[in-house]
Amino acid sequence: MELELVRTYYPEGTNGELTYRGKGVCFTIELSNLDNAPRKSCIPEGRYELAKRYSTNFGWHILVKNVENRSLILIHPANDANKELKGCIAPVTILEGEGLGLQSRLAFVKLKAMVYEARERNEQVFLTIKAR
Repeated sequence: MELELVRTYYPEGTNGELTYRGKGVCFTIELSNLDNAPRKSCIPEGRYELAKRYSTNFGWHILVKNVENRSLILIHPANDANKELKGCIAPVTILEGEGLGLQSRLAFVKLKAMVYEARERNEQVFLTIKAR
């Protein structure tokens, strides 16, 4: 499975549109682009493998693998990138502003189901991130 995230960078956050086979899945919010600074920046553009992951903090969520100079980059629910993210990606249903969104849990459940179903079929899942 190949997912695509097309981003728009702003001073207060990064907004994106996540698609699968050209159809919209959800929007995303992330931190601003600060040259991949750990815990302060969105991750670099590129192609990343996604995997299932569990933690006591987030329950079952999605891990973004092999991000250069970074670890534990996750896809998990959040509605305010600057208050709730430390480099991770949050799916949202509605974009509200720079790095701000609404109904993140709803978007996350949809995205997680897609990724987990593909992984259960033993498919690799990749996310390609690019700028608008």
